[in-house]
Amino acid sequence: MPRRYPAGVPANDVTQVADDYLRDLAALEPAAAQALGRTPSSLLPDLSPDAFERRHAATVDAAARLAAVRPSTFRSRVLYEALSERLASDVALHEAGFTTALLAPLATPVHGVRRTFDDLPGDDWDTIGRELARVPAALGEYAATLTASADRGHVVARRQVLAVAAQCDGWVRDGFYPGLVRTRPALTPAAEAAAEATAGFATFLRESLLPRAGSRDGVGRELYEVTSAAFLGARIDVEETYAWGWDELAALTARARAVAASIVPSGDVDDAVRALDADPAGVIDGVPALEAWLQCRVDETMSAVAGAHFDVPDRTRRVECRVTPSASGVMYYVPADPGLTRPGRVWWTLPDGVTRAHVWREVSTLHHEGVPGHHLQHAVTLGLDDLHPWQRSLCHVHGYAEGWAHYAEELADELGLVRTPGERLGMIFAQLWRAVRVVVDLGLHLDLPIPRGNGLVYADRWTPELGARMLVDVARVDPQTAAFEVDRYLGWPGQALAFRVGARLWREARAASALDRGSFHADALRLGPVGLGPLRTLLSERPPGR
Repeated sequence: MPRRYPAGVPANDVTQVADDYLRDLAALEPAAAQALGRTPSSLLPDLSPDAFERRHAATVDAAARLAAVRPSTFRSRVLYEALSERLASDVALHEAGFTTALLAPLATPVHGVRRTFDDLPGDDWDTIGRELARVPAALGEYAATLTASADRGHVVARRQVLAVAAQCDGWVRDGFYPGLVRTRPALTPAAEAAAEATAGFATFLRESLLPRAGSRDGVGRELYEVTSAAFLGARIDVEETYAWGWDELAALTARARAVAASIVPSGDVDDAVRALDADPAGVIDGVPALEAWLQCRVDETMSAVAGAHFDVPDRTRRVECRVTPSASGVMYYVPADPGLTRPGRVWWTLPDGVTRAHVWREVSTLHHEGVPGHHLQHAVTLGLDDLHPWQRSLCHVHGYAEGWAHYAEELADELGLVRTPGERLGMIFAQLWRAVRVVVDLGLHLDLPIPRGNGLVYADRWTPELGARMLVDVARVDPQTAAFEVDRYLGWPGQALAFRVGARLWREARAASALDRGSFHADALRLGPVGLGPLRTLLSERPPGR
């Protein structure tokens, strides 16, 4: 339980608050235990209602104690700002009912259970067996948490319940858990029990939670202001951001036409796409070949930037690339664990039935997930020995991380890492994708009107189907991924803003800095993860080189 200090006896300083908070979390969160150098009894966290309440109590306690101290140095000021913003956001999310009701197509506690096995060494059978045995309890705990949340009136929309149930069905149908232990018959019963529990969780979602779920997909302004502020680490003017998103779409559409003119004589974007897709040199077929291409490209990129543009510690440079079929069609990044027992990993989850790709479309996403995006940022952060372990390993702010990674897509072009006009067009499509996210996310959740004469979509009001169609038509996202994306936006209200809005702040901060490019990046990344609001302040106040 959180430490309860006598009245009038505050913590001595910011670091003590962070130390105690991390120790409190370590009893509940495997990642917190690892950040302290401990080996957790299980890598699957406690997902019970009691555990969520204990985390909340620890967060409230830490926030109260942090408010009673003041930082004495610039480094402690950074920790103070980062911790203060995260504690406030976590308290607000819990009290709004978002944390204990969370179901969405990506990165929820349900996915965390499944993803734990992606991050384990394939031959660590003792750990695999231990974690498999824990899966039924973990899913049962989260079912209890979702039920208790629904009893308090907090339950997500039907779309999210059905989406996660379908994903659970897919994991069972594809034989994920039995496939882990195909060469270890002694672990088959545990794997089958994990699969049965996953199927049972899908049944719980459909039979118990779905009847209590609402049909309205958008969450409305009150909850959106809480969730968007937490994802960004800053509050925004939603109407200004919505108008800015439309302006970004217009500017990027013009840039796409300009690049298309360097690819085909007609200058038509669709003609350029057809020409690029028809070039056999840009097609890679088969999962092994795609995995090899990913690994080669990210290794070459790291070699090009490390030392020349960024100071990346040798011990954190390595990144592994993995491809898995029969999933959502997105790439994502998993950082190295705090003890660096495994490297950071870029996962490419191909759409169902797809085993080939036109790689001109994928380079910018690889820059986003790998280098100079997520992996480089994490590689620098994990190498900052003067960061507090909480900030180095547990301070996750989507606006900071996704903002940097999206900013890094265009930075890659600036650094000469985008090699062809086709790859540059792919980069612009990636930027269009994130700009579409801004207007679709705000439009769907807040029921904002579609501006007339925008030249891209001809309707008055948003629907999920219209949002997916806009991703396909404007950003050339494949239809299956586009549908997944919109479901994700609706389940994570405000998270979609983190990319383009976050990159906006990084660009503005760099433009306002008197430092050269390399010095600005070194100084900014040396702060470590922090909310976008505190980041803006700290970048303007930071003494150079500190």
